[in-house]
Amino acid sequence: MILLRLLLATALISSPVRPLAEALAPFSELDVFGLEWASSPQISPDGDRIVYRRMGFDIMSDRREGNLWLVGSRGENHRKLTGFPGDESSPRWSPDGTRIAYVREFPDQGSEIYVHWLASGLSARVTGLAGSPRDISWSPDGEQIAFTMVVDASPPLLVSRPKAPEGAQWASAPRVTDRLYHERDGSGYIKPGFSHLFVVPAQGGTARQISTDNFHHRQPEWHSDGKRIYVSGNRNEDWQYDYRNTEIYSIDVDTGATAAITSTSGPDEQPRVAPSGRWLAWLGFSDRRQAFQTTRLRIARPDGTGMRELLVDLDRSVDAMAWAADSKGLFVQYDDRGRTRIAYVSLADEMRVVASDLGGTSIGRPYGGGSFTVADNDRLAYTYTRPEFPAEVAVVSDGTRWAVTDLNSDLLGHRTLAKTQELWWQSSIDQRDIQGWLVLPPDFDPDKKYPLLVENHGGPISNYGERFSPEMQLYAAAGYVVFFPNPRGSTGYGEEFANLLYHNYPGEDYNDVMDGVDAVIDLGFVDADRLYVTGGSAGGIMTAWMIGKNDRFKAAAVIKPVMNWYSKTLNADNWFYYYDVRIPGTPWTHPDDYLRFSPISLVGNVSTPTLVMVGLEDLRTPPSQAKQLYHALKYRKVPTVLVELPGAAHFIARKPSQMIDKIGNILAWFARYGGPEQQPPDAD
Repeated sequence: MILLRLLLATALISSPVRPLAEALAPFSELDVFGLEWASSPQISPDGDRIVYRRMGFDIMSDRREGNLWLVGSRGENHRKLTGFPGDESSPRWSPDGTRIAYVREFPDQGSEIYVHWLASGLSARVTGLAGSPRDISWSPDGEQIAFTMVVDASPPLLVSRPKAPEGAQWASAPRVTDRLYHERDGSGYIKPGFSHLFVVPAQGGTARQISTDNFHHRQPEWHSDGKRIYVSGNRNEDWQYDYRNTEIYSIDVDTGATAAITSTSGPDEQPRVAPSGRWLAWLGFSDRRQAFQTTRLRIARPDGTGMRELLVDLDRSVDAMAWAADSKGLFVQYDDRGRTRIAYVSLADEMRVVASDLGGTSIGRPYGGGSFTVADNDRLAYTYTRPEFPAEVAVVSDGTRWAVTDLNSDLLGHRTLAKTQELWWQSSIDQRDIQGWLVLPPDFDPDKKYPLLVENHGGPISNYGERFSPEMQLYAAAGYVVFFPNPRGSTGYGEEFANLLYHNYPGEDYNDVMDGVDAVIDLGFVDADRLYVTGGSAGGIMTAWMIGKNDRFKAAAVIKPVMNWYSKTLNADNWFYYYDVRIPGTPWTHPDDYLRFSPISLVGNVSTPTLVMVGLEDLRTPPSQAKQLYHALKYRKVPTVLVELPGAAHFIARKPSQMIDKIGNILAWFARYGGPEQQPPDAD
């Protein structure tokens, strides 16, 4: 028997009725361009001011842009940090709170580090770099800034070309690659090079490379003595094939001498030095080569001795952490059942939650994310979200939370938004409790019957949650009840739950989703004859799997799917990362396993009208995967269309216009098969 718990049920029983004069329009396509959100909030050492990156969409350039803004911790004196053009990011306070270092990027000119003086209001460029700086970090005395940057390396050359005659127009020279990882979705071919550690005087000057040899070094963190910098990397000779492993290293600032602090087989990342200098913390796990493993919080002496784990009873991955001012504990960030939380853990391993509803920076679908920072008085600034708005800056201090910014009331305050509700049901496979979410159409009436749109999340080792999503708002505004489940394999429910997909994907996660569909229908306000399903990436896999397993859906939209694991894992940018941990062995050692977990094996069963969509620059799930589904359905005369987005990589909704294209095409396809009719766009 299905166990059903619908929280906040009063919102389903009665909805306030506005007088006609107060009726507000629902969220619409062009509203996407009006959204703003906060990211990377950095609180000053004294806790009185916050600098953050104010993000938005530019309707003319069709791109995301971010500039730095400064605001008092009570919301006062809210202003842009500088008067300069260009994209600004990565703000970091100097230890004394008088300056802010940041990165400014100019189109076609690369990025540089700037420093802003609060007293004068002036900024100055302090670097002149050949590459783009990342991971900037102040020295404890405020005299230097550490950062990482890729240093180019020479590509392999098999043969030299003969010299072309003067004036001849020959083709470009061949590009030769001998690296395991040589391309990245969203940026394409990766030029040969290695990420190295640099330091530059905070007053400006020549950047000096500290790290050596052909290895990658990232995430610099100064020791409190100013003589050492910790980094995460892999300096093993077989580092290319040891790609799941990283260690923490200590690098001497003066000599470049490097010492390994950790030696665990698995990722060791995000080194953080306690203010006292007595402890080093980092995140990692001992790799057992599973589909998912919980990331643990570890501490040790600065030389790596005496290592132990904190939060041993927390069956959740720690995504980020920061030391408390007295060095007696740390603040940590983690996902828990569709919500992102911040907790404090003492060195005695005692934990208490201090903030929830972190996130709102994943504009598009309701994934986790967000960040926080801590002042010297343990006041926290973080990105705060609810389903009604994307990330705002909020502060929590002594158990009290307050919002600092209000970036979207000018837009969303004049819209009737869809409401989000939590839903639990039991799996028919093993009676596990499964969680999902419902988004109800604006002005929802529980006495009516609505079409249901199922939105499967990507990953699959990820989660949807109680967070703002313009895509869900647009679906609901079109007249759908939107259901987004977190079946087995989702994060935030413990390691065992997420790891149920180990050598079993897709598997019983399909049953969890379908059980959830039945649970929603049992609520009484969904028309069981008007079911629709979509999802992207791993959600595209699940959507294709669902229509291969049943014919209950009137129409489907399969977005950037994997249809064939055999060809996917030999074609994608991260082609090598799936072997053994997702599917047993390799395609040539276990071809039957690669086929039985591929949705293409079920395509002969599909009768559901299906839209297939992919970005033409997608390197993660290449267009050839989507075409396999489209061509198979076309051959079988199943109603289908192929929608290709020019210039789009795997994150096909990165450009706001393509987010609108994505949702518009899905809704138009569903309308062909009984979904709500959509209003045509304005002629101009």
